[in-house]
Amino acid sequence: MRAVLQTRYGSVDDLRVGEIDRPEPAEDEVLVRVRAASVHPDVWHVVAGKPTVLRLMGSGVRRPRQQVPGTDVAGVVESVGREVTRFKPGDEVFGETIRGVQWRNGGAWAEFATAPEVGLAHKPSGVTFEEASAVPTAGLIALNNLPQRWVPAGSRVLVNGAGGGVGAIAVQLAKAYGAEVTAVEHTSKLDLVRSLGADRVIDYTAEDFTRSGDRWDVIFDVPGNHPFREVRRVLDPHGRYLLIGHDAFGAGGHHWLGGIPLQLGLMARSAVNPQLRGPSFASPDKRELMGTLTQLMETGQLRVVVDRTFPLEQAPEALRHLMSGRALGRVVIRP
Repeated sequence: MRAVLQTRYGSVDDLRVGEIDRPEPAEDEVLVRVRAASVHPDVWHVVAGKPTVLRLMGSGVRRPRQQVPGTDVAGVVESVGREVTRFKPGDEVFGETIRGVQWRNGGAWAEFATAPEVGLAHKPSGVTFEEASAVPTAGLIALNNLPQRWVPAGSRVLVNGAGGGVGAIAVQLAKAYGAEVTAVEHTSKLDLVRSLGADRVIDYTAEDFTRSGDRWDVIFDVPGNHPFREVRRVLDPHGRYLLIGHDAFGAGGHHWLGGIPLQLGLMARSAVNPQLRGPSFASPDKRELMGTLTQLMETGQLRVVVDRTFPLEQAPEALRHLMSGRALGRVVIRP
């Protein structure tokens, strides 16, 4: 089969398309004929091998253990392992190809990919393969870190970084919970976040939300580009600050540890300050969360805007387009 191959850490230009054997599903796995696979920042981190610590978190120390990038797929079931009970050949599915929480290649950028049964769900009929492929990783992160129990109806929620994959889903989750949502983004993405349901938008090139004088019950912070001493000025005294702290594309210059010190520091402080919560590194119940995401898509409460699709041969261009920050929506690979 044809697949994008990564044999070393480094530049996106080192990726190439080659022929490899089709994978065989394990007893609890599904073999998917891939119709679409998403491009997201975690893919770049594994391609670049940065931050360096991720190589100890499943990716491979000297070179990638799995040569084929990508973790999010949508496609048609080709075959199933003998322990699989929820899917059969011909089913349209979407989900993650990796188990638990791992920083590694997942084999998604290929004509066929295997995925654990628990990481897949049936694709809603009204959703395209391209749209569905862009949901799993971003959706699992957003849903695992912004559960409904923390956002009572009527809450005022601010999402910083609302135009990215995780932020866009967080905006829609908060709206589905009945919250009033403020979205912080670049000028070029304000119309996008409005279209996703944001009640108010803040252009961060013109206004610093930490000096707005407003207060929010929940602040969901994807980039983590403001210290908490500034954020707390606009956080309700009984509110909650949720940090993802993604050092996207190494923008922070922290090549060894990336955003992990920021995340761990916040998690340590959360032991004495209930307002604070760093990102959840616990392995989520993927079957339950994927079921919730599917229901939200079926009811129209969660939708994905796809900016561009690229063929396998243009995988480097797809990653560069994502890294440019110009994408108005998600970027997708199509075998």
